[in-house]
Amino acid sequence: MKIKFLGTGDSFGHGGRLQAAILTDTEKHRVLLDCGSTVLHSAYEFKVDPNSIEAIFISHLHGDHFCGLPYFILDAQLHSKRKEPLLLAGPRGFRKRLTDAMELMFPGSSKTKQKFDIQVEEFSDEPFIWEDITVETAQMVHPSGDPSLALRLAADGKILAYTGDTQWNENIPEISQGADCLISEAYFYSKDIKFHLNFKTIEENRASIGAEKIILTHMGPEMLANIGKVPEGFICAYDGMEISL
Repeated sequence: MKIKFLGTGDSFGHGGRLQAAILTDTEKHRVLLDCGSTVLHSAYEFKVDPNSIEAIFISHLHGDHFCGLPYFILDAQLHSKRKEPLLLAGPRGFRKRLTDAMELMFPGSSKTKQKFDIQVEEFSDEPFIWEDITVETAQMVHPSGDPSLALRLAADGKILAYTGDTQWNENIPEISQGADCLISEAYFYSKDIKFHLNFKTIEENRASIGAEKIILTHMGPEMLANIGKVPEGFICAYDGMEISL
């Protein structure tokens, strides 16, 4: 499994970083975890063909995590000339929110018949299986109008866990236990804010997390200013970073 970070910043572009988008390659398939508004900028900046992405899994329905989808879908129709099917999956409420976002940003676009098949699914409590990938989810603590989820992907004998956005909760160790890698939000370094994680909390709970690697992402100004203080054993992601599991 290979991971390429197409966006590691917060909602507001602090540090010049792009919004959440994590490209994941299994032996047979290419999926994207989250799809922030800057996703096409990211793809072209880091030489990723949007048509090579077969599925997009969304952790929660905030703009910096899913509002790249209207752009992605319209680019696929009008410019990239996509022909292959596209799977989109997100939390309960995803179908309506995607339609609403399409209509808000490009009125009439949700009714356009694409020249390629789009499958839209919503995660449930049961594992979601697509091709060689199994996705499990856990509820996080981050109000977004609909459930906010952590995602756990299993493929090729590897496990990748991703917190999305959340404050610390008991489901994080559950979703990350035994994972080859946990990609965790670290919006702040030590500042304690409701509904978000800071690095110090992650560090304090390292033993319970149970993942071999921890990669930090979704970094705001305080975290960016303190990256140099992060000890060995944690990896601070940056836009364009690649890693193999």
